Amino acid sequence: MNGPDYRELKKGGMMRQAEDGLFSVRLHVVGGRLATPQLRAIQAAADRFGRGEIHLTSRQGVEIPHVAQDALAALTEFLAPSGVGVGVAGPTVRTVTACQGRRVCPSGVIDSPELAEAVDKELYGKPAPHKFKIGISGCVNNCLKAEENDVGIKGWIEPRWEAPACTFCGVCQAVCPTKAISTSEDGRALIIDPTLCIGCGDCIASCPTGSMREKIRGYRIFAGGKFGRRPSLGRRILGVLRTKEEAMAAIAAVLDFFREHGKPRERFGDTLQRTGLPALVAFLNERTGIS
Repeated sequence: MNGPDYRELKKGGMMRQAEDGLFSVRLHVVGGRLATPQLRAIQAAADRFGRGEIHLTSRQGVEIPHVAQDALAALTEFLAPSGVGVGVAGPTVRTVTACQGRRVCPSGVIDSPELAEAVDKELYGKPAPHKFKIGISGCVNNCLKAEENDVGIKGWIEPRWEAPACTFCGVCQAVCPTKAISTSEDGRALIIDPTLCIGCGDCIASCPTGSMREKIRGYRIFAGGKFGRRPSLGRRILGVLRTKEEAMAAIAAVLDFFREHGKPRERFGDTLQRTGLPALVAFLNERTGIS
């Protein structure tokens, strides 16, 4: 099989295996969520066109290995009625990963699957200078490793202190993982250091009098992370984004910046090394009005 043909198949989620003539077929999964009828269809496809095996990828994806080249089209057609499509590879926006978010997880701050679906609908499979990965963590426990993605999102809560009911019991200070809460010199107020606060909301959940309250609930965005052969962590940009729409606009603008400044086969983190992070922030401020 010649190179150009293989590259086209790979773009459509058909990855050539080490064993000649066989492919591992990547499926389109959003945020690791599949309905049970879809799972049954995938099982049937693996039995019929593969060797009865399914591979779960590191990015919440599903692949069916050991599929013969002449069966690729038939497999795609077989899965279509279940709503399971074939994935993408190459220089595109890849699978959007997400945790279960606040609808399922007690720690969840944002609805991660909802944002993942919106991002997938708008950006999945769109071209980029190189692969572009997006991960959404519903809270700062960071199960989806926001800093390892080209764009990562974390759910975030900033607290505020209200004096009237506070008994200065010290519970909020005890549970704060970064010691961001202190008592004023006169002992009459609690002070929250925003440079130390990590947006976990533990102080709010633990306060017995309700004196620690929610000030902001939203999204923190990180840019330029990657793993692979030369790992680097993404860096936090912008303030706390208040709405899903703001988060969507920021993600799309980051991708636009990458398209304008990235080079072919250059990961976004390497692009930022060339341009500098302030150039990205200025671009986002101008494009979205978000700061």
